Formats: sequence, C-alpha cells, structure tokens
Amino acid sequence: MVSPRPDILFIVLDTQRVDRLSCYGYGLPTTPNLDQFAATSTRFETAIAPAQWTVPSHASMFTGLYPSEHTMVQTYSTMPAEIPTLAERLRDGGYFTAGFCNNPLVGVINNGLRRGYLSFLNYSGLLTSRPNQAGSSSGWLDRYRQWFKRRLSDIMIRLQDAFARSDWLLSLSFTPLMVPLWQTALSFKGNTAKSLEDTARLLCDRNGVDADQPIFAFVNLMGTHMPYHPPRAYVEQFAPHVLRDRDARSFLHRFNSDVYGWLAPLTGALNEEQKKTLDGMYDAEVAAQDEHLGRFFAKLSQSGCLDNTLVIICADHGEHLGEKQFMGHSLSIYNELVRVPLIIRDPAQRLPQGAVVEEVVSTRRLFHTVLDAAHLASEPEQTLSLVTDPTLVSTVAELDYVFAEAIPPQNLVNLMQRRQPQLVRDRACDQPRRAVWMGHHKLIETGTNQVELYDVQQDPQENLNLSAILPENVEVLQGCLQAFAGEIDGYGTATTAPRAQGYDDPEVQRRLQELGYLED
Repeated sequence: MVSPRPDILFIVLDTQRVDRLSCYGYGLPTTPNLDQFAATSTRFETAIAPAQWTVPSHASMFTGLYPSEHTMVQTYSTMPAEIPTLAERLRDGGYFTAGFCNNPLVGVINNGLRRGYLSFLNYSGLLTSRPNQAGSSSGWLDRYRQWFKRRLSDIMIRLQDAFARSDWLLSLSFTPLMVPLWQTALSFKGNTAKSLEDTARLLCDRNGVDADQPIFAFVNLMGTHMPYHPPRAYVEQFAPHVLRDRDARSFLHRFNSDVYGWLAPLTGALNEEQKKTLDGMYDAEVAAQDEHLGRFFAKLSQSGCLDNTLVIICADHGEHLGEKQFMGHSLSIYNELVRVPLIIRDPAQRLPQGAVVEEVVSTRRLFHTVLDAAHLASEPEQTLSLVTDPTLVSTVAELDYVFAEAIPPQNLVNLMQRRQPQLVRDRACDQPRRAVWMGHHKLIETGTNQVELYDVQQDPQENLNLSAILPENVEVLQGCLQAFAGEIDGYGTATTAPRAQGYDDPEVQRRLQELGYLED
C-alpha cells in the first residue's frame, strides 16, 4: 500500500535538449535508460520552461512563479525573503529536504535557491560545500580540520559569488588564462556519479532521517552542459569523426576553451563539419549521463525505494548548437531552449503509466505538483498540480496560459557591448523576449517592436514566421502577453509582481474562441 506521504525525487537535467532524447523521438539511441524509465511513467510532450537559463528557471520551479514575479532574472539576483521556496514549504511540512547539486549557480552562489534544505551537498566549485553535514569528530584535531575546511569553504564561496556579481571579474574569468583553471580545478560540471551515489544512499539507507519521515531530494546534473569531454566510448559511438579528424579536434578544443563563444550569438553560421562535431559531442554527453542514471535507477529499484517515490525528471532549459546562429542558452526563447523534457512517475498512479500528455504545460507547475503530492498544497495550488485525476489532466492544462520570459543576463550584455556592440543591436541581445503558447501557435515578442508567430505543431523548428500571414492572431496573442506583463515597470525591478489577470477579460476570451484557441 502506498503511503500518503511519498518520498519525492526531483531531478533536473541541466541544459538537456528535449529533441536529443530517444524517448522523445530522436533517431539515435542516446537515452536507453531514460527510455525504459519513461515507459513506466507519464511523459509530457510539450513542457515549457519559464525561462531560458538556470537561475530564473530554477527559481520558477522552486516558487511556482514566472521570472517577472519572483525577480530572479540576473546572476546577481537574490530570492525575495517574502517568497517561500519549495524546500521551505516541504521542510516546514515535515519533509527531510536534501539537495545534491552540480551547478554552481544553484549550489554555490548565495542567491536564496538553497533556502529550506536541511542538507545541501554541492559538487562544483573549488571546495565541495556540505552545509549541515559537517559530521561528528571525536578528537580536537578532527574538529579543527572541520572548522578550517568550513572557513576556507566560506571564503571560496564568497569569492565565487563575487565572480558572478561583478562584470570585471566575469570578464576576467573568460580569459584564456582563467578558463582552464575554473573548468578543471573548480570542477565546473561537478561530479555526476558521486552526486547520484549520495542521493541513492540517502533514499535507500535513510541515515539521519527520522522514522517515517518522508524525503524530498533535489538533484541537479550538469553532464550535458558545455564544455564537452565525454568518455571515449561515447565519442566513438556518436562522434567518431572527432577521433580521426585533426581539424574537428582543433575546432572542439577552441570551442571548449571559448567561454564567450558559448554565450554570444554567432556572426555567421557554423559549417557542416562544425555543426556535426558539436551535435555528436553533445549527444555523447547525453548518452554518458544516461548511463549514470541507469545505474542510479537500478539501485533504487533493487532496494524497493521507487515503490513509494514520486519521481520528476525535467530540464531547466535546453541548448542552442548553432540553430538560427545562436549558441548556448543566454538570449533566445526558441524551442531549442524552452521546450524541455518532463517525465513523472507517480507511485499512486494518479498519472497513468506509459501515457503521453500532449497539452502544453509549464514547468513552473512542478512547484504545485510536488506540494500536492506531499499533501501541503492549498486549494488554488492543487488546481495547477500535474499529478491529479487523469481525466482532469487535459482540462487543467487548457486552463493554464503558458508563458516564458527571456530576460538577457545583464553582465553578458555589458560584455557584448564592449566586444561586439553591432551584434547586440543586430540581434537585439539587450532586449527581453516573451512568448505565449495558445493552441498550436506560439507568439514571440522581442522588445516592443518585433514579433514572430509559429505553428509549433507543424513547424517545431520555428522556421516559418506566420506573423504577416495571420495578423489577427498576432494581435490577440500580443494582448495576452501585455495583460500578462501587467503593471510591472521593467523586468526584474519590482519587489512584488502579482500575475496580471487581464487575459481573463471576456473580450479577450471571445476573440480567443473566434480564432479557435479556446472551445466555446
């Protein structure tokens, strides 16, 4: 019999493109283990991240709010004290809350995303930080070592925090001298294997957890993030030309060392061989991470842990690999970044095994989903849970307008203004981008004067801009975006930003019905 208070495992595959998972239709066998897990879970076909990069996307999943509401839109942003996080809600509701994080923007920077965790293990940075898990020491020498390590760790965390908040230090970190240091010595991508081992140990052994106390475990994995250094076996499988072709290896070496190149748009398209190299190496990283996940889930399954564990697997955002001359995940709001994988396995089977939910949903609703599973959600929060009566899933999805916001990281814009000011102007790199999904259409608004309309069902790569062909659709969906923005005076500047309700206006609803976005 399933306990009414399940353990909850929340896995974020950082920088994971949905179109590179074989369970989502990719033609190469990149994720056999995730495929197997998805077969006994519910897979959401069109899950949308509220933002295009780590900090605002995690903040939305941790609060249920869009970026302009929680205001965590810059590397120097801090979670407002009046906004409770998911971990705080669960901790206060009796859960043992633990984080296992490989991303320094979540696990190192002091921005409030760690609030509410009774234990938080960080695997990136010069020193692994283990708040609240210093351990017990019997002798004075052991106690002194622990004290010294904590003090040194605090100093390094403050130093790394300063790099994230200072334009000058950030520019310094992009220099050829600094890049090898922080990629290797600072363990930029963390330690996937160790973080999953520690997570499994907590869930299986439950050391330090009170009897009958449920566990919430948040895991962030960075395997698919740049730079690309996958195991040779996966390079042989997905990018064998790199092992044979000196030019490909030279390009890959330059790419892995050019941090600025991960962030700024390209000035010209990648050639065929360059694109082939990046695609193959990215796929190899996806497959290598999937191998770790396979061992992890096998361990949980053998121990029986999965029998009473709600498992959520998602991504915070995707990655551009040259599409539309974008790289990385700093600026755009195209599908390569904001359409993400979402797989949920519910031990209570309120979501059917092997099912696929076609409706568009926002990953901000994972906040509501977790609270609902923990029996801690308010009545309004329950209506936005994705784990509910299967007969209500599509109805609830249709009632929720799905938005995404791409507010440019200001320190990147400042750096680009110094290096490539013309590129900033040509590609509107300093302008916020917003998108709304309605029916099979997606409207993107860049700044105040550029719009794009796509039929994402027929054109998932967003190649054909329909804005000139369907101007009335553009007008109505722009109205939804303007109502959503409400009275917020600039992105990320408001201390409180209540979600506007203008899109519930009867006239807006009537026009949406006329255009076929809503049923009568």
